[in-house]
Amino acid sequence: MRAHTRSASRLLLTACIISFFSFLGSYMRIPIVPLFAQSLGADTVEVGMINAAFMVMAGALSIPSGLVSDRLGRRVPLLGGMALLAGSSLLLYWCNSPLQMAAVYLLFGVGLSAFSPTLMSYVADITPPEVLGQAYGWYTMALYGGMTIGPAAGGFLSTAVGLRPVFLVAGGLIFAMLCLALVALPSPDRQRCGRNGTPCPPIAPILKGLFKNQRLVACLLATVGGCLGFGMFVTFMPLYISSLGMHTQEIGFVFATQALANALSRLPSGRLCDRVADRSLLVTGGLTVFGLSMAAFGLCHSVLTLVATAALMGLSMGTAFTVICALIADVVPREMRGLAMGCYNTSVYAGMMLCSLGIGPIIKAHGFRPAFLVVGTGVVVTLLFFNRLYHRTASEACNQ
Repeated sequence: MRAHTRSASRLLLTACIISFFSFLGSYMRIPIVPLFAQSLGADTVEVGMINAAFMVMAGALSIPSGLVSDRLGRRVPLLGGMALLAGSSLLLYWCNSPLQMAAVYLLFGVGLSAFSPTLMSYVADITPPEVLGQAYGWYTMALYGGMTIGPAAGGFLSTAVGLRPVFLVAGGLIFAMLCLALVALPSPDRQRCGRNGTPCPPIAPILKGLFKNQRLVACLLATVGGCLGFGMFVTFMPLYISSLGMHTQEIGFVFATQALANALSRLPSGRLCDRVADRSLLVTGGLTVFGLSMAAFGLCHSVLTLVATAALMGLSMGTAFTVICALIADVVPREMRGLAMGCYNTSVYAGMMLCSLGIGPIIKAHGFRPAFLVVGTGVVVTLLFFNRLYHRTASEACNQ
């Protein structure tokens, strides 16, 4: 038993290392790609299309990629996704036009859609159920740490060596993680269908059964609602801070505070998740504070109030999303985790895209304060639906 626990801990540590450095390498490109595209003659519309290509592909293909990982095993989509992530970075180095960059960013989206839900499913496969929340606390802290440090590392490196070499460094870093995964992440036992000659069940009944799982649907709805707020923060917060007469230094300070609070809250949230009888209460509390903090941004007019609200947002977001990941892994059968995590990743991108498309016109017509209020209200409304769906399922089960 102890040997099994040590093996699971070693695999979890390896998965966290791979996640951290893979997302660090991937997100090193985030601040570089717009600047590089502009240097190749792209206007703001074309820059937006390049980023949209990545988000659309990552969101649309996460569900099929999760299904593939359930049927072929985790290693095939995991290693394939990492190869595409590394290869897309290297191809960006050779791009000479915005159109070429858009095509390469499609590959980046495909790679991320295969890599992210598969590694999240892998963590659930190797973790005992009684410490699942703690495992996702470690994993999401590593993931978000890479996403946080990556843009800063890319910006620093581009200042030192130029734009193009950043793509080589990012690709090399992800390729090193690919080699580590190839050697150190074996396929979990009993992790795919079709083993020992047993046929895989048809896809249509699986999808139908998955979306009849109201607890899963509740978790996905909460994810979409939370990512409405996160999309508002990522997309429009720099413009809001700038409209207050502040500069890039203040913007960076606010974003760094949110990211640090988000990352540091993950592990204690995961541990708390394993100790409470009803994990959904942590989602309710986290998203309630998250929605209130989003609405409160519209009342902030100084760096101090913005930083304090960003810290509150980060803490609440880290709590809610860590527990949502653990709930999803817990409420679906083991052989459907890849598909469920694919749905989770699709929900993340769907929420962010809905915000980007829907909130811009509100800001243009009415200003930032009503927009923050609308987003905060949207988060709370989705939370109400989450509680209704999640607890209605529980009460029905008790009555049967």
